[in-house]
Amino acid sequence: MSRPLVAVTGPDTWLPLAWWFIAWALRRAGAEPVRLTPERPQPPRPPDAVVISGGDDIDPGLYLPDAPDVAPMDPARDRFEIGMIEQSLGRGVPLLGICRGAQLINIVRGGRLHTDLRRIRRHTSNRRTPFPAKTLKVVGGSALAGILEREQARINSLHHQAVSDLGEGLRVVGRDLDEIVQAVEDPEHRFLLGVQWHPEYLPQHAWQRRIFATLVDRTQPA
Repeated sequence: MSRPLVAVTGPDTWLPLAWWFIAWALRRAGAEPVRLTPERPQPPRPPDAVVISGGDDIDPGLYLPDAPDVAPMDPARDRFEIGMIEQSLGRGVPLLGICRGAQLINIVRGGRLHTDLRRIRRHTSNRRTPFPAKTLKVVGGSALAGILEREQARINSLHHQAVSDLGEGLRVVGRDLDEIVQAVEDPEHRFLLGVQWHPEYLPQHAWQRRIFATLVDRTQPA
């Protein structure tokens, strides 16, 4: 049997660091990853699952009226990944959003974002780091809790935006100590998970690798 094909979206960059880490995690889980970007948007065949990776800010004009321009942004990537999310939702294939990817899933579902978290931080630093410096509180009984096998963990943080108004069909299943949303899921979907942190940069932890392993596992018929 062929390995599941997992499309991993990202920017048109010559140094795709996140792609290398995500691809490693997916291969370890038994999948065949393929990198898609705005300039290379076509997979060799319809993917069995999709990962929307992290990166630049999302254009606030997509969710806020009269929003000012904020740099850096990548409108071509926004359009491309919105299309990938809509296709994935339409086909019902497993979908994982990482950081910006989680935010974009929320926007596609009609939600909004905090454009800058500094003004609502009280208990944790707003410093960005790939190391596990923040505390995640997971909602008991959620799919995420089943994947991680814990209700509290340390996570990294490379963002200054996050989900504010929740998109249709999504539920919050993880927050940090400031009650900022760190994970959302759709319990009615085969697998739809958005995480605000970067599990690909914490491969030393089995519970982080299980996020990718579960995505791959859900590509198989129930």
